[in-house]
Amino acid sequence: MKKINFSLLLTILLIQSSMAQITVWNSSKLNKNIISSQWEVNDILYTVNENITNPFSESIFAIVKEEQEEQRIPLFYNDNNQWVFRYSSSRIGKKKYILESSIKELNGKKGKITITENKKKERHGGIVKKENDPRHFYYEDGSHYFNLAFECDWLFALDYGQKEIPKTEHLLGLINKNGFNQVVMNVYAYDPDLDWVKDKRLKENPQHDYGAREDIFPFLGSNSEPDYSALNIDFFKHFDKVIAEMHNKEIVSHLMIYVWNKRVAWPEAGSKADNMYYDHIIKRYQAFPNIIWDVSKEATNKIAVSQNKNIVQHIEERITRTRKLDAYNRLLSVHAYSFCKNHKDDVDFISTQDWKLSLHQSMMNVYKLFPDKPVFNIEHGGYEKSPYSVFPGGYESPEECLRRNYMCLFAGVYTTYYWQAASWNAIIHNPFEQNDDFIKPNFAYFKHMRKLFNQVNYENFKPVTKYNPRSYTLVNNKEGVLMQYFPKEVHSDDIKRHLDTEFNYENATKKWFNTITGEFTKEVKLEFKHKYGFWDYRPWRNKADAILIIKNITPKTNK
Repeated sequence: MKKINFSLLLTILLIQSSMAQITVWNSSKLNKNIISSQWEVNDILYTVNENITNPFSESIFAIVKEEQEEQRIPLFYNDNNQWVFRYSSSRIGKKKYILESSIKELNGKKGKITITENKKKERHGGIVKKENDPRHFYYEDGSHYFNLAFECDWLFALDYGQKEIPKTEHLLGLINKNGFNQVVMNVYAYDPDLDWVKDKRLKENPQHDYGAREDIFPFLGSNSEPDYSALNIDFFKHFDKVIAEMHNKEIVSHLMIYVWNKRVAWPEAGSKADNMYYDHIIKRYQAFPNIIWDVSKEATNKIAVSQNKNIVQHIEERITRTRKLDAYNRLLSVHAYSFCKNHKDDVDFISTQDWKLSLHQSMMNVYKLFPDKPVFNIEHGGYEKSPYSVFPGGYESPEECLRRNYMCLFAGVYTTYYWQAASWNAIIHNPFEQNDDFIKPNFAYFKHMRKLFNQVNYENFKPVTKYNPRSYTLVNNKEGVLMQYFPKEVHSDDIKRHLDTEFNYENATKKWFNTITGEFTKEVKLEFKHKYGFWDYRPWRNKADAILIIKNITPKTNK
């Protein structure tokens, strides 16, 4: 039995630091009640005097009990002989906990926590699914989570090594301001694949290139000279700030734990070092309500297989490992449609990648194939152009990239936006402060999109395809709303036939929405002045994709 002198910093004291979004408690006895609100993240620190030989391999759990629930939450090692019990809760009420550990002086330590009602208007809790509506995402408070994601794989690298994170805060502020509520991100990535062509202009502006940084690595050493004997806790302390700031801004972290095409020197799959890394992430970040797990980016592509021929089995084991260690049951997926399709019972939602020109039809096929799960298009081939050509993919035009996001949404599928100067190693955190010759992103297009979907309940809509071959249609029978998406080149797509067949619409109204400007027309009574509708007025024809919104319709009962 190890003999360890145990000491804790005296008094329960709320410490406001650069990570003000995490409430830190230092206590010697925890003989006072910790008070926290719903979904607030708390760190309760325990420090021992004697060094532990293999601190990352220690299994320490806090058994948290209340009347209706018991959780077994793992503590994580935080360097300097310190372990952290990181805790949040969705449930109001009084709780007690006791530590369970092979370290004698930690074993049996107790505490009390009272969770009060959340008072932050924008905060709704973790992301979950509902049994009675398995196609959609919801917050823990029951409200719908309109998953609109922003890809930023190298977010971890902004401000790395700095006490404060102003660049990160600025970029996250722009993301939040423009309607995005999720960032698809890596825990760590090194540099793009060697097949990628590096833009010469990026070489002229190295302040925007965060790739191939040897000072950033989750293990000791560097990516070029790794030391897998221990984790680099300073890396994770910085990452804490990033995730905490996202939580502060109510942005979900879609956290990809591995990535296989970004030249990372990973330890051997399933090795002690690999398990240490993976387990630490699950232990350290599960208490954040804004976490969604993604085992791996590019999980089963040819590069992943070349590094590990048993990659599928490895991912299967990682999923099992996550479920066992995560006391909060955060949602989980894998950035590989082939894996999700073949392991639908192992993932909570389907992640798909599809670059086809016929994207809407492809997404409709996936939507129909998985009626019991949300579908998330994590990569649709549209990568909006930027000052740097990082990865042009299939489509660069801002308008076409916007259209492809709408094509996903009008197929009942959630979606992701990419800007080439933020999605990978090139990051311009303050694009609107750059010189005039720098191409600016069209984030505002998605602010308009969010404005539209804030006015309707997306979770009540279903895609309908059999009536309108030149447009995309969503129908909300529950509330009597129909939305029809028109590419700018399309004049009309006879909605009257659809309405005549399916609905009573004598009291219906209509208005139009401009997807580029966010402008709505005046809402007026729905009337069809011509037999075919070809001559009826259609605003912004050949200028902007537009959405026709028809309200006050009721489904026919005798059709």
